[in-house]
Amino acid sequence: MDSVKVGICGLGTVGSGTFAVLKRNAAEISARVGADIVVAQIGSRRDSPKCDTGDVAINRDVFAVAENPEIDILVELIGGTTVAKELVLKAIANGKHVVTANKALIAEHGNEIFAAATEKGVTVAFEAAVAGGIPIIKALREGLAGNKIQWLAGIINGTGNFILSEMREKGRDFADVLAEAQELGYAEADPTFDVEGIDAAHKLVILASLAFGIPLQFDKVFTEGISRIAQEDVIYAEELGYRIKHLGIARDTAAGIELRVHPTLIPEKRLIANVNGVMNAVLVQSDAVGPSLYYGAGAGGEPTASAVVADIIDVARTLNSSQNNRVPYLSFKTESLSAHPVLPIDAVETAYYLRMTAVDKPGVLSKVAQILSDGGISIEALIQKEAADDANLVPMIILTNRTIEAKLSAAVSQIEGLESIVGEVTRIRVESLAG
Repeated sequence: MDSVKVGICGLGTVGSGTFAVLKRNAAEISARVGADIVVAQIGSRRDSPKCDTGDVAINRDVFAVAENPEIDILVELIGGTTVAKELVLKAIANGKHVVTANKALIAEHGNEIFAAATEKGVTVAFEAAVAGGIPIIKALREGLAGNKIQWLAGIINGTGNFILSEMREKGRDFADVLAEAQELGYAEADPTFDVEGIDAAHKLVILASLAFGIPLQFDKVFTEGISRIAQEDVIYAEELGYRIKHLGIARDTAAGIELRVHPTLIPEKRLIANVNGVMNAVLVQSDAVGPSLYYGAGAGGEPTASAVVADIIDVARTLNSSQNNRVPYLSFKTESLSAHPVLPIDAVETAYYLRMTAVDKPGVLSKVAQILSDGGISIEALIQKEAADDANLVPMIILTNRTIEAKLSAAVSQIEGLESIVGEVTRIRVESLAG
């Protein structure tokens, strides 16, 4: 090969970054591939003022890139799951390899896309879909291929991590920090995907499929956001020796696979507990290596472009190889993917942080403790504060030992029914993340 021709669809932050990296590092990339990587066409509804595309042809119709017979690799960076899906399937039907940074597309439609790609004998690469510039997909698919992966836990949404970091470090409220995140461009005007965990759930289902050899099953991920985390929860967690992080957790158990995204108390001494701001990190526990942590920029133009370009290089290297000699999309051969069931959240076992507001009178704690005991739930730690001067109410914080969620839910329902408990009980799951 003298050159590999690439068509970039989407000239936003990541598209512009990808073009810039390919241009700036052209000599190094060519030396790695053994051929020049040439951006032959761009499909974009608008130009980017931050990106000088020179004399590269720009077509306002992205499908023109998928139809161009000269394009070897189509790079999908338009986002969404409607036009993007149609574009990717069109490119595959025309025998083109695909590189994408679209986590929603892979999480929700990856099974269909991979099947189409297998039929046509082309590659679909998606390193940039999870954790930006961190090569976690390559680590799971190749670097840890000789391991049985037992579990993984990741801070895989920078916006949520920024909010929780600011709440802990500066004592700010959720709404206040969210407004700043929107001003800084970390969060969208509608921040639902970030703060309610949907973005992290998309990424988690991809990681779990790579780790455990199961089909993509986005609809089975339990998802809970951070919008209900109060400043006092951050403070009490610190008093107990924990920090609150919004984690995506996948665990392989004898009963089934856990797939869950939610706020989590983790011991402050863990490395992942000290990942702050908009940074991402994924902790993987595997049988041969033990724990390994992957840390870096989880978003941004050039960090994400780094992963996109790495995929372009990988695809270019294998253009002339047979499909059987390429790394499988989800690490495991399609025929070997497991039907291991995904556990409902009620069947998951973990420890819990409970915060409740109680009337300041004798016997309240003993009633709460009795309900927990009757449910087979033991108390690990307890904080009971004094009543404020102007109220007869006290906050009571309990840390439980590990228990099944269904048991905890039944006990919480009884506790909320006590006359001496005001309002709802706040619950946050607790994980030690120990190997």
